[in-house]
Amino acid sequence: MRTDRRGRAGVAMRLAGVALVAAMALAGCAKGGDLDSPAGPSTQLADSGKDVDRITVALPGSLSSLYPGQESGILNYNMGQLYYQGLVGLSSAGAVVPAVAQHWSQPDPTTYVFDLDANAHFSDGTPVTADDVKFSLDKAADATASPGIAAYLGGVTSVAVTGEHQITVRLSAPDPAFLRLMSASGAAFITSRAAWDRADGKVGTPSSLVVGTGPYRVTSFRPGAGLTLQRSSAWSGTRPRVVTIDVKFIPDDNTRLLAARSGDIDLAFNVPITQVNQWRQTGGERVESVNDLSYLGVNFDTRVAPFDDPKVREAIAYAADKEAIVTHLLHGYAETATSLMTPESLSPTYDATQARQILDGVSHVDYDMDKAKAALAASRHPRGFSAELTYPNTGPQLGLAAQALAQTVKAMGITLHVKEIPIEQWLSTIGDKTHGMSFMWYFSTTGDPAEVPSYLLGADNISGYTNPAVSDLLARASTAPDARSRIADLVQADSLQARDFVNVPLWWGKSLTGFSDKIAIRDFTGFTFNSEWGTSLYVPS
Repeated sequence: MRTDRRGRAGVAMRLAGVALVAAMALAGCAKGGDLDSPAGPSTQLADSGKDVDRITVALPGSLSSLYPGQESGILNYNMGQLYYQGLVGLSSAGAVVPAVAQHWSQPDPTTYVFDLDANAHFSDGTPVTADDVKFSLDKAADATASPGIAAYLGGVTSVAVTGEHQITVRLSAPDPAFLRLMSASGAAFITSRAAWDRADGKVGTPSSLVVGTGPYRVTSFRPGAGLTLQRSSAWSGTRPRVVTIDVKFIPDDNTRLLAARSGDIDLAFNVPITQVNQWRQTGGERVESVNDLSYLGVNFDTRVAPFDDPKVREAIAYAADKEAIVTHLLHGYAETATSLMTPESLSPTYDATQARQILDGVSHVDYDMDKAKAALAASRHPRGFSAELTYPNTGPQLGLAAQALAQTVKAMGITLHVKEIPIEQWLSTIGDKTHGMSFMWYFSTTGDPAEVPSYLLGADNISGYTNPAVSDLLARASTAPDARSRIADLVQADSLQARDFVNVPLWWGKSLTGFSDKIAIRDFTGFTFNSEWGTSLYVPS
């Protein structure tokens, strides 16, 4: 992405999920007792070849809109893959694949020509036209119609219909990430112009359901309760095996667990780490973990005292024992992070081993309390200070982590007042120029290596951080002639901000998903729920 194509409101809504957890001293406080070690790669179960009439999916949160342009949380994106497509899509391996566009070309660095599938239809049975596609992209770029994604398309200068089944998009400057933005994991949600006009733009609501081109059509939506989807008869891709999907919003962890025990859930997103064993002890339940493209770290607002002092930030960076967190509390359901970028975001340019070697070269610090104390002693606050550290009520692990970190830094004279607040309120504190220290939990939906660095380091970033060298590297990465050069620029930018202690990586996340014995999913990876995953569900034999 470009240096900062996205606005705060849209991007911040992707901040959710497991955040900092407590240090070793608090490990025994976690519910459910000791946890098993993570399972290895999930075993592909035999496919019975059968259809299933209905399954129930449980989400750990609620949706107020089904159109990600209005509400761009990670769950909105995950659900959107069932009923929306972009011009392109992402495979479960993270590769760009055809969607509404069957072919595309790039006649010059700033021009993309998309040849549309002449047989594509919306879920209401009407054909997809080039005008529908242009209309969808124009609305995606409109900050009023699509506040959650409009900033993604700030580099688009024009979208034109250039043939009966063709559109051409022109950019103001080359952008290596643009093609991924044209997926439903980015900013392209192809919808019917007629349906949009009938709804007066209020799409994705209970009274104006989504009309997309995905494998499912939405038949009902109840904010705060759930939605129901039916297999679309207009879909011409791989035929889904599941006829009806009922999605229930169940934010409370214990309520979800009880529903699983009662056999009322077939697929559960975000099984809590502290309940893994209890889920696995539920009859017929499997819990599978995959790297989920998420980044978790500490973020500082350099405009807020005392965090405007680099030595204060350095002290806290050295006091964060990420190895202990991952090993003793996350029990291996995460990976110690060395960069703002995840290893998966460097694919397919580098394999997993190569990616980790490259990201290990980013100059972030390791836990060292002697160095932490020395840094604070050299700061403008050698005797310590007090600050508030908030965490969302949807992330109890964040609370444990906050308490653990507060306990660690207390020995240096730093008092962190830990406070749980509602998730919506917590999101509004990020970059509010009042809270100088926050947790940053970011799920990448496109898997592009520049996604997280652009948000955290680009123009108008939440830290108020300015470094001309970092800005130049991000700008250079946005026009790099090849992927390796681009990644090298991003690694260097990450290293420079690390020396200023603006963002302190802690871990790269893994998601835990619960499956009943009624359902399984093919090729389960960190990209799966950002792809057309409804067509990957099957009934195991």
